[in-house]
Amino acid sequence: MRKNDLSVFKLEQEGFKVTLKRGSDPIITTAPVVAPVAMQGAVAPAATATPAAPAAAAAPVGNDKIKDITSPMVGTFYSAASPDAQAFAKVGQEIQPESVVCIIEAMKVMNEIKAEIAGSVVEIVAENGKPVQFGEVLFRVRIK
Repeated sequence: MRKNDLSVFKLEQEGFKVTLKRGSDPIITTAPVVAPVAMQGAVAPAATATPAAPAAAAAPVGNDKIKDITSPMVGTFYSAASPDAQAFAKVGQEIQPESVVCIIEAMKVMNEIKAEIAGSVVEIVAENGKPVQFGEVLFRVRIK
């Protein structure tokens, strides 16, 4: 909990409930819920603020470089705000550092993930509605 700067962690699954607290008078902030979605599998806690995805090291491809956008948390990957909405990012699309590229649901909180890099999406690695792990590659982006 210290490593991720968490003051409260709650987990509820099939009649099992765990609440962990540290410190006194925790302040809990949650991101707005974008779409109601059933929780899939065990997930780790979300940070109290919406985190941005860290970018991995670049790999050269011709004159261009490819950088990975990785998951900043464990949760469920969603490519769009709802099942009938358009995807935040598509292959070939130009993105900016502030572009929202996906949502990761953790603890029933929808966390918007920003690109933090500029370039064009060359591959969407994560599968919609499937669990992702911390540090797992979500997108590959060509940096020029």
